[in-house]
Amino acid sequence: MTGAPSRVFVARLAGTAVFDPQGDQVGRVRDVVATMRPGRQPARIIGLVIEVPGRRRVFVPMTRVTSMDAGQVITTGLVNMRRFEQRPTETLLLGELLDRTVTLADGSGPATIEDLGIEQLRPREWRLTKVFVRRGEHGRGLSGRLRRRGETFIVDADAVVGLAVPHADQGATNLLAAFDELKAADLADVIHELTAKRRKEVAAALDDERLADVLEELPEDDQVEILSHLEGDRAAHVLEAMQPDDAADLLSELPPEQAERLLELMEPDDAESVRRLLAYDERTAGGLMTTDPVMLGPEATIAEALAHLRRQELTPTLAAAVFVCRPPLETPTGRFLGVAHIQRLLREAPHIAVGQVLDKDVETLGPDDTLQKITRYLATYNLVSAPVVDEEGHLLGAVTVDDVLDHLLPDDWRDEDEDLLGEPSAPGRVTARQVVRGVRRG
Repeated sequence: MTGAPSRVFVARLAGTAVFDPQGDQVGRVRDVVATMRPGRQPARIIGLVIEVPGRRRVFVPMTRVTSMDAGQVITTGLVNMRRFEQRPTETLLLGELLDRTVTLADGSGPATIEDLGIEQLRPREWRLTKVFVRRGEHGRGLSGRLRRRGETFIVDADAVVGLAVPHADQGATNLLAAFDELKAADLADVIHELTAKRRKEVAAALDDERLADVLEELPEDDQVEILSHLEGDRAAHVLEAMQPDDAADLLSELPPEQAERLLELMEPDDAESVRRLLAYDERTAGGLMTTDPVMLGPEATIAEALAHLRRQELTPTLAAAVFVCRPPLETPTGRFLGVAHIQRLLREAPHIAVGQVLDKDVETLGPDDTLQKITRYLATYNLVSAPVVDEEGHLLGAVTVDDVLDHLLPDDWRDEDEDLLGEPSAPGRVTARQVVRGVRRG
């Protein structure tokens, strides 16, 4: 190999597409795996964590990486589909080292890691050689000049101390910046793979709305762990930002006294919605429903209805229909009249009242209806949501197909080690083309 070494900064690799030699996409980079070496020897980069279709994270050794830059990664095309499991001797550069506080070896003080540079020293051999840091306070740099607070600069990896030692209070700003464009479900996968310490730090760095979205996608154990580490007021704010049914599910996993304390800290209206859901068995329509479906009166226009359905915070399942009721337009007091499906709304003139396009023949569910009945109902009528009403015809809420699936799948479905066709994964390798075909058939 001639010329300057090939250098890549790992934060820019996050989310980078991975291709095989034929141009088929294998997946996307989620992290870089390294092994730290004694003394000041540069850490060895042993592979990449790749997320393949089906949201599975697998390991691709650097010996199978033929080209890598901030725009794309090219592999030999062979992928071991066994789920990645980090070994004790391995370090995740993105998940563990970004935002870590280190000490500069020249005695000029502490600094925070904002990025890490890896270089190819010879074919398929990569080392951690550079560290991009931000100084948190005044001090003198390598040249002896006085640096301003917050100044950033690049140093050799052997010029910092503490790469292999976790910091007691590590932030997560740069880690989150690297994955800023991920959907909540994908960010939840990243957080799930972190250590308990890093999960706590990442949760502390997320704003309430983003954390609420992520919590809804995490396994229950992770939800409880994260919520239990939040201060009471912040935990209450996060619960308020969650869908009421998800908040109720989470609170039901906590000790009763802790759950009650958090309910008392929540806004009364939000707490009341959650309390109503907690009164039902979790595998009934009452326990599964959300108390915040889109509700309008029959005189509202189709233009108004579509404006409500376009709200960014709505899930696709809740945005599929408007539940039309007589005032008051809130659960559990509005008297249910029917459903205005989005496909019908899109076919009619904007000035028409939604009361004129109602599906009045839609079957309703009772709050005590079982999960099996709900499943048959949605399958029979090809619906993604269903109204739940009481004996007097008041709308209590709506059950959506995504919540039904969450309760039909095994508790550990996010960790199931199955391939894309639903069969146990084999230790053998498959090509990117086989991965894509598996998704299409599935």
